[in-house]
Amino acid sequence: MIRIDYTNVMAEVIGERDGILREELLSFRHFVVETHSLIQKEKNRKFYFCRLPYQNVSHIKEYAGYIRDRFESFVVIGIGGSSLGARMLFESLTETNHNLKKKPKIFFLENVDPEKFKSVLEQIDIKNTCFNVVTKSGSTVETIANFSVILSMLKKELGDNYRENLVFTTDPEKGFLRKLGNQEKIKMFDVPPLVGGRFSVLSPVGLLPAAVAGIDIEELLAGAKKMDLVCSIEEHVEHNPAYLIALSHYIANMRRGKTISVMMPYSEKLSSFVDWYRQLWAESLGKDGLGQTPVKAIGTVDQHSQIQLYREGIRDKIITFLHIEKSDVDYKIPEELPEDISYLSGHSLHEILSKELLGTKAALIKSKVPNITISIDRISSYNIGMLIYLYELATGFSGYLYKINPFDQPAVEEGKNFTYALMGREGYQEKLEEFKELYKEKYKIEVQ
Repeated sequence: MIRIDYTNVMAEVIGERDGILREELLSFRHFVVETHSLIQKEKNRKFYFCRLPYQNVSHIKEYAGYIRDRFESFVVIGIGGSSLGARMLFESLTETNHNLKKKPKIFFLENVDPEKFKSVLEQIDIKNTCFNVVTKSGSTVETIANFSVILSMLKKELGDNYRENLVFTTDPEKGFLRKLGNQEKIKMFDVPPLVGGRFSVLSPVGLLPAAVAGIDIEELLAGAKKMDLVCSIEEHVEHNPAYLIALSHYIANMRRGKTISVMMPYSEKLSSFVDWYRQLWAESLGKDGLGQTPVKAIGTVDQHSQIQLYREGIRDKIITFLHIEKSDVDYKIPEELPEDISYLSGHSLHEILSKELLGTKAALIKSKVPNITISIDRISSYNIGMLIYLYELATGFSGYLYKINPFDQPAVEEGKNFTYALMGREGYQEKLEEFKELYKEKYKIEVQ
């Protein structure tokens, strides 16, 4: 179950300077109807991620079962959309101490940071580890670099049997990884060609690691399917949760100057959900001088580090709280306490967490800071599936609001091209010359 409370973004609560008039929401009625129709027609193209909840995942579950039986560890080698979604599912839907209690242990090799690389190697036996290499293009620099080192180690340890410890998730037809997989007869899963990396969590990119970790991926897809049904049938803005979130943020951004979108879950298990959201929102909508900067905060921790800024700093933020109504585990505070702290007697940690959220919301309302609360009854595969689909659709719809393409990332590609040039990749000589022209270190300070 998901409940969305948008009361505190409305002008009748926080005033017209920072809040949205109901008439403003309703003024988009015709736009919503037209865009809703366009999205339904685009579900076989740009919005293909909307089809993912309806896929058959029996082959993924079967191979995940083989991995669980065969290996002690499972390492995802990927970055950005090729790892954030999988890590989000793992950290949200498994025990916090999964790697201390269960097998296979799950790790993520994302950055080309040698210290992180070493730390993962020290926790695994490479001969008893399955490496899932994930890159849609098949040539992502960080992923291929990390994979190349692992491949050399596997060949040294296992000889010709190294192939059994690899599984690729990549484009079904093209790219270096697909070519290598075909040549070496390595097990492969497909990234749907029409689904971009940051929208791919409900494809084998996220589903295979999730299934290996013991997550119920059919329930995950069932939740996404439910959200698709809700958002497909009802096109009225106040009844469509994805369009409502998109419009609330758009109006707050373009008409009220809210250039920062803070997401603040009151659950540390949803910390990685915010990491996933940040890429989705930033990379999809940050174009042509438009878009909001997504910022991560964790309740209650960041009440003690960021709320001061949110209440009394620049009034450029809209905040989304994620509230978990029930916790699968809780601890009660003893009845007998010293008088000075006796007000805590008989309460529980989860109860305090929930009341901290209410107190923070009240403080923000007093400061007229717009905030939305998304409540789920508990953290489950079904509910996380709903949340994923909710934000993917809200992001896609926002692209129409901003009149930009939410499915490309040209500014990211530019940085990649300069990196290819610096690494000496063939065909990038002009980029190297452009880099030299741009990168002039004229003003430097060196301290020894």
